[in-house]
Amino acid sequence: MTVSILADIVASTPVDDIHTHLYDPAFGSLLLWGIDDLLVYHYLVSEASRQMDVSLERFWSASKTEQADWIWRALFVEHSPVSEACRGVVTVLHALGIEPRHHDLPALRQWFAAQEPGAYLDRVLALAGVRSVCMTNSPFDDEERPLWERGFPRDPRFRAALRIDPLLLDWPRSMGRLRDWGYDVGPGRSGRTAAEVRRFLADWTGRMGARYCMVSLPPDFAWPSDTDAAWLIQEAVLPHGREHGQALALMLGVKRGVNPALRLAGDGVGRSRLDALENLCGANPGNRFLATLLSREAQHEAVVIARKFPNLHLFGCWWFTNTPQFIDEITRMRLELLGMSFTPQHSDARVLDQLIYKWRHTRERLVPALESRYAALAASGWVVTEPEMRRDVAQLLGGAFDSFVGAH
Repeated sequence: MTVSILADIVASTPVDDIHTHLYDPAFGSLLLWGIDDLLVYHYLVSEASRQMDVSLERFWSASKTEQADWIWRALFVEHSPVSEACRGVVTVLHALGIEPRHHDLPALRQWFAAQEPGAYLDRVLALAGVRSVCMTNSPFDDEERPLWERGFPRDPRFRAALRIDPLLLDWPRSMGRLRDWGYDVGPGRSGRTAAEVRRFLADWTGRMGARYCMVSLPPDFAWPSDTDAAWLIQEAVLPHGREHGQALALMLGVKRGVNPALRLAGDGVGRSRLDALENLCGANPGNRFLATLLSREAQHEAVVIARKFPNLHLFGCWWFTNTPQFIDEITRMRLELLGMSFTPQHSDARVLDQLIYKWRHTRERLVPALESRYAALAASGWVVTEPEMRRDVAQLLGGAFDSFVGAH
């Protein structure tokens, strides 16, 4: 086995990206792309807020073009763009054949404005080596819900995932919305309400063709507990999952609005109570769970839980752990304890172009992690063949996820 062969395999294996915030092209302007959207990304907004010479109040009242101008100057002109998020922008531009140091921002805008959207989408997916992406789709989103209700021609490369955060985390308000939509729900934890929530989940799973159901939960989420969220999970979400063969993805550890002035960029991180994850997996062997953890400190415990419960599939290095040093540590730990039965990364992309850097950077880290394990295995007397490497990489870049949730 040589590193060059492994690197070629990792570079050429197509990715099924299992979690993004992208949209089917039919959603029009909801599918973000281009230099201004790359710059006005919440990772960069929070970073630039430390160095911009404008107040956040003025920043949010400005146009997206002005916001991008300030971020570009603060992070790329006045300072070297050494952070992972800044490097991502550079990687995207370089992959597109653009030398960013030889272009000012108006010239970059002209380049992107000249692209035909359909052809550009195809080019980005090809450069990223991405075969399909899984979206994040919420019936509670007033911008996207009407399009789902009308129906539209689907791009088969864009798969759906049903997001239910408002249902679980803001039940009093969501109850009112479900009533407006014709579901007979009401106050109190009645069997009728639970049945109607299950009907709501089934309707939207069918309408979207959702591959899995998902929710982002705070660090103090507990299960079981005497909360609306825990009751809804027990009486509606888990029965729905068993009936429809649908996994529940838990994104654990986000602290919403630590700095509200930063808006979407103002969320923070906390270490989750992983006894909730352990309890869910142990009490519900007929359900399948996906999980990703926002804090570094929770990763080892989560891997141990996954070793004990085959109905749990870990995925991704999410948000604040999506940096090379943490990716290396987490991926190697998972390989050493779980073998190939996990998905090392998802892009979490909110801007189409980000697929390029998210997956190029991921592949950079995956090669040495795998090479280390293969070398150790060879030293023990088992040499992994090239076909076996291809099988393994395909598993890690989407195959293991497909096997777990059920390929559609």
